Amino acid sequence: MCSPEPVNCFPVLVNILSNTFLRLLNSTARFRVWSELFYVGENPELKNYIFFGLFTYLLVLAAGLPPLFAMSSVEDYKVQSTSC
Repeated sequence: MCSPEPVNCFPVLVNILSNTFLRLLNSTARFRVWSELFYVGENPELKNYIFFGLFTYLLVLAAGLPPLFAMSSVEDYKVQSTSC
């Protein structure tokens, strides 16, 4: 009935309890509960926006990391450190 994630279990539990109480009160109405973590609609504009945002972030990150490693190596060379 419910997956191991607690995010999905709570709506299922609420649905079961609500419908049980409605049946006890002889009601014909029923609750339907569903949960979706993310919006699943197809929006190509939003996908492009997210893709290019992440792509730009990764480019900045990729451009900043190699100098960091290079400076670390140069600093090790200056102080003449050795590895064990």
